Amino acid sequence: MRPEVQAFLDPDTETFSYVIYDRPGGHAAVIDPVLDFDPKAGRTSTAGAQRLVDHVREQDLTVDWVLDTHAHADHLSAAPFVRDQVGGRLGIGEHIREVQKIFREVFNLEKEFLCDGSQFDHLFGDDETFRVGELEGRVIHAPGHTPADMAWLIGDALFVGDTLFQPDKGTARCDFPGGDASTLYRSIRKLLELPDETRIFVCHDYPGDEREHSAETSVGAEKRDNIHVGAGKSEAEFVQMREERDATLPMPRLILPSVQVNIRAGEMPPAEDNEVRYLKIPIDQL
Repeated sequence: MRPEVQAFLDPDTETFSYVIYDRPGGHAAVIDPVLDFDPKAGRTSTAGAQRLVDHVREQDLTVDWVLDTHAHADHLSAAPFVRDQVGGRLGIGEHIREVQKIFREVFNLEKEFLCDGSQFDHLFGDDETFRVGELEGRVIHAPGHTPADMAWLIGDALFVGDTLFQPDKGTARCDFPGGDASTLYRSIRKLLELPDETRIFVCHDYPGDEREHSAETSVGAEKRDNIHVGAGKSEAEFVQMREERDATLPMPRLILPSVQVNIRAGEMPPAEDNEVRYLKIPIDQL
């Protein structure tokens, strides 16, 4: 089937979130919702995520799943807010456990924090299938950017997270803990084995002043035109380019608050004895 896909851009982080559904009045999944966060004040807002909730209600949709492609490093997940407003089960890839173990050490998290993925309602394995109403979904493990990245193939729509960008912007970085350029190259090649007409929906677009933001591309366009992996570029060429480029990139602006929230399925750390929740800033660790 060809599902309905509605994209929502968060301009602050240049992140696309999606509502995908089988038909108006039918069933939906929400993918990569964003929680607004002001790092200067440490203040959150659900204004952006409310747009997704409003669309779900306007279309009279039943939400089956609220999915994150991975534990994002550039925005906080609004998955718990969306679930509380319109329902759905929180899902992510099963390799989130590896990411939790890595960052439990980085942030020296409380001993009660479990690295078993139990913060989520369901952990998906590679090639697992699921339903969104009349639509069938399939999970494709696509590590490299992080160990836990998953792509969601629902009907003819492929949600690739940070694995691929628009063809003129290339691919995701691989220098986060647990990332690997060779692994990402192989993951991308697996995704590009899908039919050329498969629609690809990216999680980020960084057009600068060159063009407007764009959410959708295709397998055919990526194979032909992607500046990092298109036109038959080899794994060795990709790895050299990616490692050289990544060495010049600053850390994402919101990586420290984002990761320690997102490995908790979008929940904040537990409140301390003054009933205030705090986020940590590890010094000289990244």
